[in-house]
Amino acid sequence: MPHTIQGFSRLTKDEKIAWLTSNFLSSNPNATQILKQYWNDDQKLQQLHDEFIENTISNYYLPLGIAPNFIINNKSFAIPMAIEESSVVAAASKAAKFWMSRGGFKAEILGTEKIGQVHFTFSGDSKKISAFFEDHKAQIIEDLKPHTESMERRGGGLKSLELINRTNTLEHYYQLHATFETLDAMGANFINTCLEQIAESWQRLYNEKASFKSADQELVVIMSILSNYVPGCVVRAEVSCPVSELSEADGIDPQLFANKFVQAVRIAEVEPYRAVTHNKGIMNGIDAVVLATGNDFRAIEAAAHAYAAKDGSYSSLTHATIEDGIFKFWIEIPLALGTVGGLTKLHPLVKLNLEMLGNPSAPQLMEIIAVAGLAQNFGAVKSLTTTGIQKGHMKMHLMNMLNQFEASEEEKNLAIQHFKTNKVTYSAVGNLITNLRKSAQNA
Repeated sequence: MPHTIQGFSRLTKDEKIAWLTSNFLSSNPNATQILKQYWNDDQKLQQLHDEFIENTISNYYLPLGIAPNFIINNKSFAIPMAIEESSVVAAASKAAKFWMSRGGFKAEILGTEKIGQVHFTFSGDSKKISAFFEDHKAQIIEDLKPHTESMERRGGGLKSLELINRTNTLEHYYQLHATFETLDAMGANFINTCLEQIAESWQRLYNEKASFKSADQELVVIMSILSNYVPGCVVRAEVSCPVSELSEADGIDPQLFANKFVQAVRIAEVEPYRAVTHNKGIMNGIDAVVLATGNDFRAIEAAAHAYAAKDGSYSSLTHATIEDGIFKFWIEIPLALGTVGGLTKLHPLVKLNLEMLGNPSAPQLMEIIAVAGLAQNFGAVKSLTTTGIQKGHMKMHLMNMLNQFEASEEEKNLAIQHFKTNKVTYSAVGNLITNLRKSAQNA
């Protein structure tokens, strides 16, 4: 019989765990203890975490690290990063330190526009539905006022509404395409509420007032939803310096380093197989700060990768040039972020992380996070074009491997010393621990 259950959501947390361990973890006698050891002793705090999502059974921890020494628009930052991958925080920190003495990072907002759409089908004359929309557009916007008044008082709200004919891509398919300004909110709930009101007004007006409607000219609203693709909500971050000032790049000739770096970025611009990994490295830095500040990293990822393909093929999100002896490296990326609403006002660590960053506005947070992505990419490409990516990565990964072998503190210290001058591999670490233990037994 399948292990299914009715009313699981109504069980207590202990009852959920009992059912789970009985049906899916029966071979693991430590399962309940493992789940409960991550519960917070503070019951009020634990309840807060329990209520973030549904069917909570435990907390899943990620390390929270700090990348210091960032200079962004002449202001210093220590950037919080929540991530499970070793070397990411180290690479960001190293890049920040590198550029700290070279003018730091510059960042600017290119736009903050968000998008939502009402998708509908109409089987009649496109000219008639277009004219009908223009005649009733003002009424649709007026019907929306109760939902937008508060946002409008602060300078946000609905910015545009247009009818788009997409029948060339899908039979009978149209959309009402809306743009919004949501200020310091990510705005998903606001936008979706507005879109549902627009859809209701649109359907009602057509049903009540369209004199041309008939059985063969039916209008049907399919759905109303924001888009996570926000090409109008974009931030640019960059670094630059004379090529001669790149001389600290692991002892390599600065001109050679600059040439190799630019060529590596250009390869990512034209080769999708490389671009995906290149951009993944960028998102290492971006996602880590997005998570640390309570934002939606899935939305950010989706938008970034769509933007990377906006010109018809998947390409690098970063770019680099050498002009008149000046090395320049930059990123342009869509980042729909919020500093109010959601976890930003609920999760204690998120609130602390935002305080650490000076309680930024959403546009300011866009700048910080874009810089984190640029720094991460600089560190990765710098390693790839000089020492190779594995040397630094495996050094950072050493502690994880030592923990897998359940190394003692003494063994860890000896291993760290050994691998300062030896190549780190999983088998090399395993052999070293085995030999250390044999030596200890024979002593």
